[in-house]
Amino acid sequence: MATEPVQAPSKDDPTIGRLVADASRDISTLISKEIELAKSELKVSVKAGGLGVAMFAAAAFVAVLAIIMFSVALAYFINWNGQGLSLHWAFLIVFALYLGIAALLVFIGVKKVKQVGPPEKAIEQGREIPKAFKGMA
Repeated sequence: MATEPVQAPSKDDPTIGRLVADASRDISTLISKEIELAKSELKVSVKAGGLGVAMFAAAAFVAVLAIIMFSVALAYFINWNGQGLSLHWAFLIVFALYLGIAALLVFIGVKKVKQVGPPEKAIEQGREIPKAFKGMA
């Protein structure tokens, strides 16, 4: 079993300060490249998302038109060719129906908004990051 003597560090061996500086530079480069990648991915996603949002907006517009037509048809159905309620009462009933639906949606929306809280898991993971860096040092 041959043992080799420990050699003194040469001028080409990196120092701890240089290793730390190189690691910091590499981490900085890695983070900037990750940000560039995320930006390029987001550009593609935003284009597709923008087209999707435009389609949803067009669908919502057509749905609003359909609701208007349905409202008029419902009021005339309540009137039933003059045999039912008068037209002004029929349109008032349809108006009250939509107010009731709006009130119900507001009630449900308020209950859902009250359930919103801070992102607990993300906050906890964020608190762990400095501990991980301390463990590396």
